[in-house]
Amino acid sequence: MQQLQKKQKVSLDNSKIKMAIRAGIPLSITTYTLPREMSDYMEEVLASFLSELGQEHMETYLKYCLNELVTNAKKANTKRIYFNEKKLDLFNENDYEKGMVRFKEETLNNIRYYLGLQKQSGLYVKLILQTRNNRIKIEVRNNSELTFKEYKRIHDKLSRAQQYTSVDQAMNQVIDQSEGAGLGIVIMILMLEKIGLTEENFQVLCENGETITRILLPINDKTQRELNTASHEFVRLIDTIPQFPESIMKINRLINDSNSKMSEIAKAISSDVSLTTDLLRVVNSVTFALASPCRSIADAVKLVGIRGIKNMLLSVGSEHQLQGIGGSSQEFLWTHAYRVAFYAYNLARNFCASEKEIIDDSYVCGLLHDIGKLVFATAHPDFILSATEICKQRNISTDIFEKLLAGVNHSEVGALIAEKWNFPDVIISVIRHHHEPDMASPNTKKLTSLIYLADMISHYETNEVDYYQFDLDVLKTFNIQSESQLRKISEKLSAAFKSD
Repeated sequence: MQQLQKKQKVSLDNSKIKMAIRAGIPLSITTYTLPREMSDYMEEVLASFLSELGQEHMETYLKYCLNELVTNAKKANTKRIYFNEKKLDLFNENDYEKGMVRFKEETLNNIRYYLGLQKQSGLYVKLILQTRNNRIKIEVRNNSELTFKEYKRIHDKLSRAQQYTSVDQAMNQVIDQSEGAGLGIVIMILMLEKIGLTEENFQVLCENGETITRILLPINDKTQRELNTASHEFVRLIDTIPQFPESIMKINRLINDSNSKMSEIAKAISSDVSLTTDLLRVVNSVTFALASPCRSIADAVKLVGIRGIKNMLLSVGSEHQLQGIGGSSQEFLWTHAYRVAFYAYNLARNFCASEKEIIDDSYVCGLLHDIGKLVFATAHPDFILSATEICKQRNISTDIFEKLLAGVNHSEVGALIAEKWNFPDVIISVIRHHHEPDMASPNTKKLTSLIYLADMISHYETNEVDYYQFDLDVLKTFNIQSESQLRKISEKLSAAFKSD
């Protein structure tokens, strides 16, 4: 999210925080020297992050934990530099004991020098915040692996913390503070206990040359229950958005009938002039890159197949149902939807060339992935008032409903709308999980990952997300190994979309 190299005030970008929460993507802040300005900024981001999730009651305790973890990470980096300067082996027990005798005194008396060396060596402290699957993850990482002695020391302190029932009791005990982390970790565990957590919610591990300290927090059950209840109420009350067009559903029933002939399907579509025009518009768009223009529905059925025509009917029907209300905000959402549909279809043709069903479903899933947001944009003001009143009657806070309207839980709302319109299960699943493809069922996971990738690339182009925020498992699925590779894919897709 940010890197701070010099002492300067960094302004808080709440829009990025909101987007990260709604998409379940990580927020990262990296620093090399951890000046006071950066500590303050990290606390501001944490406070905003918790507020957006309705978890303000945790703020005071988690700010203390954050400060403890980033300070310890910075000290660990300083220790590596100090031992290197003294030509001591940090991983040798005798050298370790020898070096720690004057480590604290000498580094504090010359801290600017050691911090400068840390920066030159590329030793960083990184804060990562993420919310997924009703959990909040707070991580502090630094690229200095723990020694066995340090690792054992931390776990000894975690065990010691179980002996105390209050901060005062812990501070009155004799605790070895030679490295300054002992008492701090004990107090941190006591702070976590005050918000109903235990040492099991705190993890320390080493991976790929990094030391990772992690706090895992459940999102307040009441908040999640209210959000889900409000979502269901919203969808249940949507009378301003009618049922899906019967003309299209009738054609879909014909398509689903194994006894139907291609000629019958083409004839049924062709009898509706408006529908025919819209379908041919989609088929002839640059998305599908036909060698020559398609001039009849019979040709379209032959070119894109029964499944392709069925999905196009759902796309066209959804556009008719949701367009025309909502003004500029809706126009922006549809532009994004068309872009993601285009990207998804072209990514599918390149990455899933032998998987016809994924190619066939990619366009409609890309177009409708944010249908929940589109529903909010089309909702009539009178309906909003009615829904707000229902929420009050059910003791759902105004804040929860405002979050819903702002897009929180839009994936679930979109899936509920798709269910109301009797869409195929695969489309419902992709809409529901397009921000968390790892939660999709095995048979829809690859398609969901594809839609996730198309959506993220669209946001990457506008600098709303950074490369590090992409799901690593999704990148591996499509063999994307570097940011330069992703950037080339993004540039090609963007150029092709603009030529449409």
